[in-house]
Amino acid sequence: MAALPDECMYTIEYIRSLPEGQRAELIDGVVYDMSPPTGIHQKISLYLSRIIGNYIADNNGECEIFAAPYAVYLNDDDYNYVEPDISVICDRTKLDENLNCHGAPDWIIEILSPSTQKRDLGIKLFKYRASGVRLYWIVNPLFRTIIVYDFSGKEETGEQFSFDDTIPVAIYPGLELSLSAF
Repeated sequence: MAALPDECMYTIEYIRSLPEGQRAELIDGVVYDMSPPTGIHQKISLYLSRIIGNYIADNNGECEIFAAPYAVYLNDDDYNYVEPDISVICDRTKLDENLNCHGAPDWIIEILSPSTQKRDLGIKLFKYRASGVRLYWIVNPLFRTIIVYDFSGKEETGEQFSFDDTIPVAIYPGLELSLSAF
């Protein structure tokens, strides 16, 4: 019986070698190309970033918020690099001199698009939970829903909300968000 050929595993060096403006993520050594976001995707991302950022600033919070494109080196290896739509990092020791994140952000928000839906709902859900992300929101503009995973508690199943609901943010007591404007 012949040996199976080795699978090609890419590293972060491959991501760094991509031409300017070309974006991709690397999950367990597999490269996933990224398409440009839609206008509604960007509006939701900007809205949530502004509301969360203002909440942090108004409450003298220590956390930092970053919107994509933003480098998150998820694990301590050369095989995992993601660009979440929104990342909130409260442990500043995870930020390098360029403010890139090394380790799991406390809160990640992904806004679904047709090209990323399977990855965001599947492999990224698993990777984020396994790496130590405390809170993961999956926003679906098409169905006007948000699935909230709170990995810091005992219950790790997702709770679904509609854009019209007011959603409490588990890691920020007092912060509640709604996407009813969309």
